[in-house]
Amino acid sequence: MRKIGYARVSTNEQHLDLQLKALGASDCDLVFTDQGVSSSTFDRPGLAEALSTVQSGDMLIVWRLDRLGRSLIDLIQVINDLGEREVEFRSLNEAIDTSTSGGRLTFHIMGAMAEFERSIISERTKAGMSAARSRGSFIGRPPALTPEQILEARDAFMIEKVSIEDLAERYKVHPRTLVRGMKQGLLLAGDSGL
Repeated sequence: MRKIGYARVSTNEQHLDLQLKALGASDCDLVFTDQGVSSSTFDRPGLAEALSTVQSGDMLIVWRLDRLGRSLIDLIQVINDLGEREVEFRSLNEAIDTSTSGGRLTFHIMGAMAEFERSIISERTKAGMSAARSRGSFIGRPPALTPEQILEARDAFMIEKVSIEDLAERYKVHPRTLVRGMKQGLLLAGDSGL
């Protein structure tokens, strides 16, 4: 089993020494690093290289869990992807090692917590949207066309015979958006002329 290490610090002023020493003590064959790269950044070239280097039967080792993922959900996704590729994972500080039954149990508990976190966020979002709607707040993107613009466009199309493409350009919308808006306007008006 090859052991591939990964270390990261968020700023250029921080040092990798502590992490590199711990990874060295774990007999890592290769160590990839990111210096001055925040975990919130999607572009982490050292991590990308480490993840592309590990193969089935290898183990990815980090000093601490927060070195690997931007959030618990992100961390679970990375470790799940490794598992699907038959790559083990080990975090030195948290003593998580997916090559052991206890490590797998800890990881599954973390996965359940991440799923719980996702469902809580979803419930809060839905409750917030419902409360906003009950207060009369508009939810979502504002309409591309006002009701007045839809009426103007309908009249220009039906009476003046202006093409849909020219009208769409006039109102700076896609022709499909214009047609959809005009159809909805006609349905609301009880007309079926389009």
